[in-house]
Amino acid sequence: MSDAIELDESLIAQAAELLSAARANGDLIATAESCTGGLVSAALTAVHDSAVFERGFVTYSNAAKSEMLGVPFWLIERHGAVSEDVARAMAGGALTHSRATMAVAVTGIAEPDGGTSEKPIGLVHVAAGRPDGRMHHERVEFGDVGRAEVRRRSVEQALSMLRSLV
Repeated sequence: MSDAIELDESLIAQAAELLSAARANGDLIATAESCTGGLVSAALTAVHDSAVFERGFVTYSNAAKSEMLGVPFWLIERHGAVSEDVARAMAGGALTHSRATMAVAVTGIAEPDGGTSEKPIGLVHVAAGRPDGRMHHERVEFGDVGRAEVRRRSVEQALSMLRSLV
């Protein structure tokens, strides 16, 4: 069984709506992704005329989060990579290291053997913000619905949070 997800019509339609609104608002979008492995970026670039997508950072490892986005390693050690603090720092780092006017970050536990009682399988933190300091965060617990489904729902959540910033 594959853990891959397909970018279905629903995700592409959601991405198209976001891109249209962002274009009308003069926005540029950046993404910082961990557990989604670039799927938010893939959804955005699956839409024709996705020029408002500025760039995406796939920061699966803790080292990548620090090196590419400037997330302090002590923050990861203190709160864990899957946390509100790290999601917010990832979104802030994506804004700092791009020309984007809004960014989203996703970090979570999709692996079947990755959860704990404190941080169960299906726990995802999503943060979206703007350079003016506005930053929204959501902690979502999708449950043990399978790796592909956690990732798919995380993409939906990320697109929705970006849309709320437009």
